[in-house]
Amino acid sequence: MLLRILRPCCWIVLGLAACGPAWARTAEARIARVTTPVATLEGVQVQLAWPADAAQGQLTMHMRQVRAADLGYRFRDLQWRCPLRRLPRSGWACDGVIDAPGASPLRLSVRLDDASTEASLARGASRLALQRSTDTPDLTRIDLTRVPVQWAAALAAQARPGGRFSQGRLDGRLAITTPRDGAVHVQGPLALAGGALQSDDGSIVGENLDAHLDIDYRTHEGSSQLALDGTLGGEALFGETYLGLAGQPVRLALRGETSPGQGWRFPLIEWRDGATLHAHGSARVGADNALAALDLTLDGGDAAGLRDRYLSALLGKFGMSDVEISGQWNGRIRLADGRLQQASATLHDVDLHDPRERFILRGLDGTVAFSAGASMASELRWRQARMYGLDFGETRLPFDSRDGALMLQENAVVPLFGGRTLIHDLRIVPPNDAAGLQMDFGLTLEAVDVGAMAKAFGLPAFRGELNGEIPHARYADDQLTFDGGLSLGVFDGAVQITRLAMERPFGTAPTLSADIDISDVDLLRLTEVFDFGSITGRLDGYIHGLRLVDWTPVRFDAAFATDRKPGVRQRISQRAVQNISSVGDASFVSSLQGQLIGLFDDFGYSRLGIRCQLNNEVCLMGGLGDLDTPRSDSSGFTIVEGAGLPRLTVVGYNRRVDWPTLVERMKAVGKGDVKPVID
Repeated sequence: MLLRILRPCCWIVLGLAACGPAWARTAEARIARVTTPVATLEGVQVQLAWPADAAQGQLTMHMRQVRAADLGYRFRDLQWRCPLRRLPRSGWACDGVIDAPGASPLRLSVRLDDASTEASLARGASRLALQRSTDTPDLTRIDLTRVPVQWAAALAAQARPGGRFSQGRLDGRLAITTPRDGAVHVQGPLALAGGALQSDDGSIVGENLDAHLDIDYRTHEGSSQLALDGTLGGEALFGETYLGLAGQPVRLALRGETSPGQGWRFPLIEWRDGATLHAHGSARVGADNALAALDLTLDGGDAAGLRDRYLSALLGKFGMSDVEISGQWNGRIRLADGRLQQASATLHDVDLHDPRERFILRGLDGTVAFSAGASMASELRWRQARMYGLDFGETRLPFDSRDGALMLQENAVVPLFGGRTLIHDLRIVPPNDAAGLQMDFGLTLEAVDVGAMAKAFGLPAFRGELNGEIPHARYADDQLTFDGGLSLGVFDGAVQITRLAMERPFGTAPTLSADIDISDVDLLRLTEVFDFGSITGRLDGYIHGLRLVDWTPVRFDAAFATDRKPGVRQRISQRAVQNISSVGDASFVSSLQGQLIGLFDDFGYSRLGIRCQLNNEVCLMGGLGDLDTPRSDSSGFTIVEGAGLPRLTVVGYNRRVDWPTLVERMKAVGKGDVKPVID
C-alpha cells in the first residue's frame, strides 16, 4: 500500500524535473499536506540533485507522517532515495531503498509516464507490484508474490480488529478502485499459505492456515462490506472449540457488512466439509468482537470425521478425545444476545465407541432439543449401552426442554443385569457464562443380579441382588456427588455404600470416594468364592474414607471382625490359616502350633479381626486388640484368636506393610500360588 501512498509524490518529482537536465541544479519542494482518496501525507520534503549534462539525478523524499485511515495504516518518517532517470515517451524511472524506523529496508521501483504508472515493492523473493493506467484513473491493480502477511496486517485488522497475523505468505492479484468520493473497493483472488493468527485476548488462535479466496471488500468512512468465496484449511481454536481442517480444506462462502461503531453482520455463512458437515445460516459479531447472534442449520452425512475436525477439544474435556463415532446426524443452533436460545441434534443409527472400553453406545436414534424459552419435546433412544462393564439394555429417553434446561418427561427404565435402573428427575443445564455443564438426577436400582455384574467385571461368581435408591445425584464442576446410598444383598449379608462421589468421571485420572459398611456376611460363602480356604462364621466391617484415583486405592480406613451368632460354627481351614499368614506377614504363636498345623484340616477360633489404614502406599495394620485405634509401634497384633483344641492363634508383627506388596500377595493367594509351609 506504500505504492499508492507514494504515487502523488512521484508526480511532484516530475514537476521538479520538468525543465530537463540540461543544466546543473538542485531543486527542492516542501509541501505541508497532500490529500488523496487513499491517504493523507504531511510534512513532505522532496529534493532533486541533477548535475549538468548527467544522465540521471539523485532523488530524496521524506514524509513526516502518512495516514490511510480506511486501510488502517499509519507511518512516520518515511524516506526514499533513488537515482531518477528519463525514459522514452516523456517517462521517468526511479529505483531505490525506502526506509522507515523499526522496519527492514524495502526496495521501491517506480516508472511513470503520461499513459501509466508501474511500481513494485520488494524484499528478497517477496514482491508487491502496482499497475495503473491513465485511461482508468480510479483503478489500481496489485500483484502479490510470496508477500509476508505482515505487510497487509493493518488492512486485515480493519476487517477483524483486535487480532494480528504473525506469520504467513500471500499470493494474488487484486484490483483496487478509489473513486473521487473516497471509497475503497478491493477485489480479486488471494491465497494465504502457512498463516498464523492470534486475537489480542487469546480467544482465537490459528496455525498452519491455508486459504484460496475470491475477495470483494468495500470500505468508506468506517462502513464496510465483505464477500469471500473459496477454500480454507489449517487449525484454529475459537475459545474451547478446536477446528482441525488440515489435509482436507472446507469450502467457505461469507457475506458481511459493518457500520461505524457497530460490529459485523454476516447475513450469509456457508460451510461445506465433504460428508462430515454442511452448515449454512447467519451471524452477528458485536463491537466488542464477541459473538452476539448465530443461526446455523447443520447436516452431517458421515459422523466419522466429527471427532478430529470439530469435537476433539470438547471431547477432551470429558476424557473422550479418542472416542470413535459413526452414523448420520443433523441439527440446528441459534444464539441471540450472546446466549444459546435453541439447539437440537437428530441422530440416525449413531455409534460411540471408546477404545479404552469405558463405554459403548450403539444404535443412537432420535432427537435431543434444548430451548431457553418455550417448551420443546424430543426423544432419544439407544439399542445397546455399556459403561465401565455395566450392560444397559434398549432404552428410550423422552425429553422436554424449557427455560434453559433439559428434563425427562417421565422416568426412564434402563434394563440392567436381569433387573432395572430407573432414572428420574433428570435435569441438564448446558454450559453458560456463569458455569459449566450441570446435571441433576435420581437413581433407583431394582433386583440387579450381582453375579452377572461380577462376571462382567471379571470378578469371582458372587451371588445376590443389588437394590438401592439414590434420591439425588449432581454433576457440576467435573464432580459427580450422590445423596443416599446403595444396598447390596450378598453372601447372605448386607453391604451399604454411602457418601459416594466421583471427580472427573470421564476425564484424566478419575477419582471415586465412598464409605462401605458390611453386615452379617456369611464367611463360608465369601471364602468359597475367592478360593481362599474355608472359614465359617459371620463377618461385620467397614471401609471408610475410600478414595480411588484412576480406579486404584490411594486411601482408606478398613476394619473387619467376626460377629458371633448363636448356632453358627466358627472354624478356619489349614489353607485359610496359611493364606492369612502369607498375606498379613503373620506367624503362629509358638513353634508347637507350626508343627500341629499340618496334622489337622481345620481349627476352631473364637474371634477373627484385622484393621488396615492406607495412606501414601503404606498400610498401618492392626488386629483384635486395636480394631478401634490401630497402633504404630512394633508390638504384635492378633488376627485369629484360637478356641478349643488344638488351639491356634495367628499373630502379625509387621504393622507397616507396603501396599503394592500386599496387593501382590493377595493376587498370589487368588491364583493359588501360596503353598503351605510347615515349620
